[in-house]
Amino acid sequence: MSKLLTLISKPGCHLCDEAREVIDVVLRDFPDVQFQEKNMLDDQKLVNLYSEEIPVVLIDGRQHSFWRVDEERLRSALA
Repeated sequence: MSKLLTLISKPGCHLCDEAREVIDVVLRDFPDVQFQEKNMLDDQKLVNLYSEEIPVVLIDGRQHSFWRVDEERLRSALA
């Protein structure tokens, strides 16, 4: 069963850009992991939940990290 990694971001967020770069590198080694990115500004519920924590990474709907994405920690979670 493949995992789903979700990045919750917003336009103009430099930490989101950094998180996306780390995710791109990690996902090269996990071709079965599905990836989606959600713009929090498109969903008021996401704004209410995560406005102070973006970017947020969810794995299968559960929060894995926020602000910074650690490459090794992400790899461990996906393994």
